Amino acid sequence: MTAGTRVVAVAAMLASVATPAMGATLREALVRTYNGNPTLTGARAGQRAVDENVAIALSQGRPTVAGSGSYSEFVRRGIGGEFSPARALNAGLNISMPIYQGGGVKSSIRAADARVDSGRASLRSTEANIFVQAVGSYMDVIRDLAIVELNRGNVRVLETNVQASSDRFEVGDLTRTDVAQSQARLSIAQSQLQSALAQLDSSRENYLRIIGTTPDALEPPPPLPLFPASADAAADVAIENNPDLIAARAAARAANFDIRTAKASRLPTLSGFAQGSYTNYVGSRPGSVVVNPGGGTSDPTQPGTIVESAQQSQKTATVGLSANLPLYQGGLPAARVRQAQARSSQAIEQIALVERSVVSDSRATYSLYAAALGVIASSERAVSASELALEGVRAENSVGTRNVLDVLNAEQELLNVRVQLVTARRDAYVAGFALLAAIGKAEARDLGLDGGPLYDPTISYRQARRSLSDWNDDPAPVPVAASTAGLPSPTQVVLPQSAYGPAVPAASRDIPPTVRANPVTPPVR
Repeated sequence: MTAGTRVVAVAAMLASVATPAMGATLREALVRTYNGNPTLTGARAGQRAVDENVAIALSQGRPTVAGSGSYSEFVRRGIGGEFSPARALNAGLNISMPIYQGGGVKSSIRAADARVDSGRASLRSTEANIFVQAVGSYMDVIRDLAIVELNRGNVRVLETNVQASSDRFEVGDLTRTDVAQSQARLSIAQSQLQSALAQLDSSRENYLRIIGTTPDALEPPPPLPLFPASADAAADVAIENNPDLIAARAAARAANFDIRTAKASRLPTLSGFAQGSYTNYVGSRPGSVVVNPGGGTSDPTQPGTIVESAQQSQKTATVGLSANLPLYQGGLPAARVRQAQARSSQAIEQIALVERSVVSDSRATYSLYAAALGVIASSERAVSASELALEGVRAENSVGTRNVLDVLNAEQELLNVRVQLVTARRDAYVAGFALLAAIGKAEARDLGLDGGPLYDPTISYRQARRSLSDWNDDPAPVPVAASTAGLPSPTQVVLPQSAYGPAVPAASRDIPPTVRANPVTPPVR
């Protein structure tokens, strides 16, 4: 099985998870994230803005049409003014068509297209990174819920131990030291439970921030697919598919086209134009004009004079070509070329930088995933051994060969390895999904999400490229991602008493009474 076939198998695995009657699956959480995460929806809007650069570049090679109009009142007229109009209404139309721009327009279009490719790859990267965060928050809630339950169970066991130690002390079977040790361990367990509840609240709030809903009865995630056989193989797949590297390569192509655009400013340009004008004197011009061929005006009764009817409007039209040959521009073209070359060099170096990061991240994530799998195996063996050890210590304590402290230590060791196992399972899954992202296989199209049609960035690009109208605006922007301010807080732990009066935790039933004891004294006002 090839690496590509292995990672694509995650789509079928995610799709095979049946939606339960209650609760939420990882697949549902990813669909919500895909449709409503503000970072992702904002990145899509940013990509649409990048698409418009193509339309802007195309407009530089298209004709322009401009109209003009004016109204004039001639308040003072010179010699012969009695034969001049008193007012005039003017209208004009200018059409210009670029014919040759030194290749600058073509290079600008290619640069814009390359930046569209870079933006799409960056959008893919954003999508994968948000999915990694969503998976991390999902697994954090599952982990912390398990840790809370483990700590609650530990508190219950230690409460039983304290009661049993007190009873045995009453009959003289144990000393006061044994009772004190049991009470101390119970207090420590209660504080650990409080910390676990606070961590669970933090994970729930993070889930709400990323996914947009409160976590409720999360289902276990589906298994991850098979990965490349080695870290080097994972790096090879990442070099081919990682969206950050694809974006860097496209950005370097765009910077190379920018050099050609800058060089075009040195070359001649040629444009065609057509102009037309219309003037109307609004009936203010005299009805006739007397002209003497010898010059000036004279009495129309004298020989040699010509009487002409005055026109109250006139039209003109002109067509032609306009050429511009730059001879000297103060060094501006050379400066722009050098600037574009420097930025191209920077983009080329950025490819090497991103490639190093991709190789490092894929290998490191592969190592973390492999290590977490090893920790899971070791922790499972440790849990089995610790359970057996606790059972033996309790049996030995009942016959007097072990003391209470030995039992307490065995119980704490079992709790520690159980917490370690839960944490390792979370770490392994998150590291595995991060490895999918590093090799470019953690996007919606790879995961087979079907919460509606997937976002297609080419639709906006095609619309921008085909748009010819100056009035083809998009609808007014409206929010896509919903606010979470109106959702109920998933927080369980609150101050037992606030400065503004008593406060009862919303989920106080989940916190043992011993944890809620000793309220905090409010500040003195």
